[in-house]
Parts: sequence; C-alpha cells; structure tokens
Amino acid sequence: MSKFARRLGAAAIAAGLVASVAACSSSGTGSGDASSTDAASDNSIILITPTPIGSNNFLQLAKDGAEEAGEKYGASVDVYESEDPTSIQQNFDAALREKPSIIIGVSFSVLDQFTEAAADNPDQQFLLIDTSAENPTENLTAAVFKEYEATYLTGVEAGLLTEKNSVGVVAALDTPFIHRWIDPFFAGATSVDPGVKTAAQFVGGDNPFGDQARAKAQAQILADSGADYVQAAASGGNTGVFEAAAENGFKAFGVDTNQCLESPGNVVDNAIKRVDVALVNSVGDILDGKTGGFTSYGLAEGGVGLTGLEDGVADSQCLIADHPDVIEKVAAVRDQIISGEIVVADPLTAG
Repeated sequence: MSKFARRLGAAAIAAGLVASVAACSSSGTGSGDASSTDAASDNSIILITPTPIGSNNFLQLAKDGAEEAGEKYGASVDVYESEDPTSIQQNFDAALREKPSIIIGVSFSVLDQFTEAAADNPDQQFLLIDTSAENPTENLTAAVFKEYEATYLTGVEAGLLTEKNSVGVVAALDTPFIHRWIDPFFAGATSVDPGVKTAAQFVGGDNPFGDQARAKAQAQILADSGADYVQAAASGGNTGVFEAAAENGFKAFGVDTNQCLESPGNVVDNAIKRVDVALVNSVGDILDGKTGGFTSYGLAEGGVGLTGLEDGVADSQCLIADHPDVIEKVAAVRDQIISGEIVVADPLTAG
C-alpha cells in the first residue's frame, strides 16, 4: 500500500491535484484558535493539512481529532492550513522550526515531506494520517484505514435497494487506491444479486478531487445508462454527484462523513472514515513511547463504518433511515466482516 501511496503523493504534488484551493492560514504557533487545556504541559501538536479546511469534512475531522487529543493529553494544538504544494512545504518547514512533540500530516499529499524529514530529524516525532511510508523510521507513525470494508457495506445497501438492477460509481481517478471505493461497492452489490449491472466513471482532468462540474457530468452518464444508485468517490466533487442525483432522480452515497446533510433527500448513506478516532489514538500511542509502524483501522477497530449503523440515524437526513429492514441486513453483514466470516478484498493489494 505505502509504495503506491508514495508514488501517488509525488504525482499529486507534481500535478497540483489539491482540492478546495483557498488562502493559506495558520492558527499561530502555540496559541491562536487551537485548543489547549494544560498551559503548563510541554506537549504540543502541529497539524498540517494539504488544503484549506473550508467545507472539507474529512479535514475538519482531523482538526477535531487534534483538538480532542490536545484536551485529552494536555497538549497545545496548532493547525497549519496549506493552500497548495508550495505552502505545504512552507508550513512543514515552519513546523520543524517549532519542534513540537508531534507533527501531524493528513493524506498522501504530505507523504514525501514527512518521510524525508523523519529520516533527517530522528528526535522529532511525526504522525501520518490516511497514508504510510514504505520504509518508515521509528519516529514516523501512521494510521491508515480499511475504507473498502465500509464501501462494501454501501454496495450491499445499493444491491438491496436498486429497482433498475444497475449501480455505479463516480470516482476521482482510475488508480488502485481509489478502487477501494469502487470494487468493494460492486462486490457488495453483486453479493445481493450477481446480476446487478455495474459501471464506473472517472472525473480526471486537472482537479479530479474537486471538480464538481466534471463529477456531475460523469454522474449524468451513469444516470443515462440506467443506474439508480451511485457511490460518490470524488472528494470535493461529490457535490456535483449529489446535484446530478437531485436532477435525475437517482440516489447517491457519500464518503468520509455524513454527506446526507449536504443534499437532503438525495444521499442514502455514507462510507465514513473516523480520522478523529485514529488521530486521538495515535497521538496517545506516540506520547506513551509507542512509535513507528502503522495501525490499520477497519470496522472492528471503529475506524470506518456507515452513518446508517450509528446511533441517531433517524436524525441524520440519510434516506437509509427509512429502510430499517435494510439496516438490519447490513448490520449482519458488518458483523460477518468483523468476525472474519466475510473477507473483503483490498483492491490496493489484491492481485
């Protein structure tokens, strides 16, 4: 996995494939709007995001996790929001100068900087979220996710709900990593009915992770082909998929956080990723001296899941709340994955 992540990170930085570009900002070293409950503590955390947080729910979860870790472990927290690959490096250099207890980076976009700096700064602790290095040093810790387990469950939902016997995925890129949101979705759907038709469309272009117009166009193609349930896996472009769903009458699935709130009546459920949980746990491990390597968070670890399987689904504005029979069946599949009775293949390592 990490070898691909390294290549993808380099490619993304070189091509500037960064979503939601906006102004670079920082909360200020050791203060600003960051949370700190123990001013006397020597612990400090700097979180570097690959893009501005803005409306990016995934990055907001990372910030929430950093602040929760600060409260739990008595650490000051600063968030350095990057605008583009150049500002990622600038923020990274600034963080190194501050020498905090832990420097945290989110996504493959920061992988190369973290890998190189960890080797050059053995006394500094680093934490990567949602990516990992191929040969990490002992001061480079990572938390990754089994997204494919949650996506399999949204596929099961689609297979149970489809009336046209046709489902699809709009994905940012046709890459092994992104296929974690494609292949398991299809596998889940066909586990319900092997005859379900499946198709994927890719956003591509100069901004595959944030181009709402291109994502909407790809969703339109799927709708025209007969798909009535579509997994959105285009990051910032998901909004375009939801717009197409509203205009064409098909239903969509979100990712990472509860995106039902962004388009009520159009989103069935979400394959969520609890980056906040992984971040808090990983910070605690590092402060306890358990550093290096990576921890993978799946259904069993509470790192991924579905909004429909969480408490409060009735208030989530997700359409799955209207289908308690489907929720019950999907919960049973989840339990089978956790027990090992069902093994979901990871597209990144399969074959």
